[in-house]
Amino acid sequence: MKKTLLTLSILGSVLSFAQETKNNTESKEKEKQIEGVVITQTKKAVEQKADRTIFDFSEQPALNSGSSLEGIKKLPGMVVTDIAGMMYQGKSLQVYMDGRPLNISTNDLTAFLEGMPASSIERIEVVTQPGAEFPATSGGAILNIITSKSAKSYLTATYSGGYRFSDYDKFRNKFNNSIVLNSKNKWFGWQFSAGQNYNESFGSNEMDDVSTGFNDRYARSYFAKSAVTIELGKDRLLLNYDFFNSDNDSYNTSEGTANFEYPQQSQNLVVADYLNEGKSKNKNYRNELTATYQKRFTDKAQKLDIRFNYSNFRNNFDQNAVNTVYIPNTNPLIKPSPAENASTQNAYNLRVDYSQPIKLLEEGKISIGGMYDKLNFVTDFYGNENLDYQRQTAAMYTELNTKFKKFSFIAGLRAEDYDISGKSLNLQSGKWDDLRTFKKFQFFPNGSIQYDIAPLVFFNLNYSRKITLPSTGQLNPNNNTFQNPNVNISGNPNVQPTIFNNFEAKLSAFNYGFISYNVSRVSDQVMMYVEKDGYNISQTNVNISSLTQHSFNIAIPVPLMIFSKPLSEVMKFDFNPDKINFLYFYAGYQFQDIKEITEQKGMWFFNVTGQFLLPKGIKFAPTLSYSTNGNYYFFQSTQPIMNRVNVNLSKKFDGDRLTVSLFADDIFNSSRMNFKTVNTPTPIYLNNRWDSRTFGISVNYKIPTKNKLAKVDQNILNTETPKDDTGGVLNQGQ
Repeated sequence: MKKTLLTLSILGSVLSFAQETKNNTESKEKEKQIEGVVITQTKKAVEQKADRTIFDFSEQPALNSGSSLEGIKKLPGMVVTDIAGMMYQGKSLQVYMDGRPLNISTNDLTAFLEGMPASSIERIEVVTQPGAEFPATSGGAILNIITSKSAKSYLTATYSGGYRFSDYDKFRNKFNNSIVLNSKNKWFGWQFSAGQNYNESFGSNEMDDVSTGFNDRYARSYFAKSAVTIELGKDRLLLNYDFFNSDNDSYNTSEGTANFEYPQQSQNLVVADYLNEGKSKNKNYRNELTATYQKRFTDKAQKLDIRFNYSNFRNNFDQNAVNTVYIPNTNPLIKPSPAENASTQNAYNLRVDYSQPIKLLEEGKISIGGMYDKLNFVTDFYGNENLDYQRQTAAMYTELNTKFKKFSFIAGLRAEDYDISGKSLNLQSGKWDDLRTFKKFQFFPNGSIQYDIAPLVFFNLNYSRKITLPSTGQLNPNNNTFQNPNVNISGNPNVQPTIFNNFEAKLSAFNYGFISYNVSRVSDQVMMYVEKDGYNISQTNVNISSLTQHSFNIAIPVPLMIFSKPLSEVMKFDFNPDKINFLYFYAGYQFQDIKEITEQKGMWFFNVTGQFLLPKGIKFAPTLSYSTNGNYYFFQSTQPIMNRVNVNLSKKFDGDRLTVSLFADDIFNSSRMNFKTVNTPTPIYLNNRWDSRTFGISVNYKIPTKNKLAKVDQNILNTETPKDDTGGVLNQGQ
């Protein structure tokens, strides 16, 4: 009740403040509009902002030719592993889609991104310095996936399709298709996007000397995004509905050595080899509904947005397998190994954001807002509920932006009140246990100072305090991967939230180049924990009491015109990056100082991306990624986790409406995920590989609009970016 009253007071204050300022702005002179003018803006492949890095996917065949996950893995500074999830420049990421958190676990997130074609992404924004208007749960950084294309007057359509294959032990197919439809008139507009993905793949793994496995996977997924925007004078009402479904089959074989009870019910354990064979099925359903009311004023810098969002995510996992146990001097023992569990997550979010300019120093802006968020997560094991987890968050924030000569300042404060509770069923005792509660009211300040050294060259100092709440995948006590007789994988319902204190210094130049140093002091980091007891291996999640993470990053663009043109002309950066030859170099160093670990070793990450214009308008884009061995929390890589070469050849036809790409990923078949534990008396070795070497073709065709002078509006498929270049709230349809 306390949180409800707090939230209502927040919303009432914001609405009242907006109404008082409305009368002052209505009297201002309305802006004149110029009709029939077409402005063409060249997109940048990579763009550095004060608080984020923006990667354009729509015009880069090297990024949009496969699945979304494959495209994300190719971004300089991005690391994607099963051990630590997604990290960018050493910072753990919260994944957003169109301005809203996905709120799904690591395994489900991987399946989700594998099932969505990269061609459905417009751009990706990695917000390295989330401000106060972002939820404090943004943690280290935010990866915001902006989907679809912009809407135009009259009906337009874009089709994207692709085919890939791999050939290891057998030939495997992968293909995707999607379409985007847009239409708009002076009263309302609508958009619809839908697609499917089919992926045949394999994976193999080794867990120390006790288990080896192989899975042959068939993944099918479908998605649809729909939106309607209704014009209400200067105001707008936006309604969005998103749907995602995946249906994955996996045929599994594993073998190893384990302890078995023999004879049955004798409590006598014998060591025996086993062969585990079977099939698993994993189904996911995601539905999301959003309603947004946008109040606009005469002054375009003044905005009021009210948004309600509801999302539902369901997961069903079934395993049908048989263990054949080879006990010495007896006939093989046949033992069924079934599994059946499910989970349901419901999330509700109400958010209000208001901003307006104020007279402070040379110029300024103030933003205020509030949020109420509720999440319910329930799991069941063989049809019996065994976890009931509840989380409620009430928040309010204020942020001030101002400028004085060459200095820009941002100061923000966010207050959040958490109420996390629940209970879990102890399957052995049959009794319900209360989870560790987390009921706290916390402040989260942030600040930034920017100095403009020269046009397009600036230096930033940033600080922010953030929190990360455990994902439902980390909490789920049930296994949702194929399980062996001697391997137990589960979540931990009692892991606690993680607190971050982030410091950063960054020098950026000409949008593409930068050098930065980050320090994060982290409390209660949630991390995968693996231990071994005889022939048994268990994997769960625990909190690391404290750690300090250091990250150094540098990126340098090298236009090859420096060898043919004067440096003074090159430094103007007055050219279209899509029309030149260049190399883009990235290097990053990451070191984690964890007191529980004596063997500490940092990691270097390197990425080189090239673009070369060949005759006949063909574009050649190679990418090289490589990393040194080093520590990831309780693990140390024994082989480079990044070691791959990708190549892409693309050409545009029909007035640039049709783009065709030929590509090959990981052409030297060198991608591996091999780790050993560094927190156990004897290292435990975990090795994984998959069919990373693929070849394929992708096609993207844009049907032109009937009206060549049609005004381009912002996409209405929920592509909200919560913060614009000047630090304010940027919303749809402004």
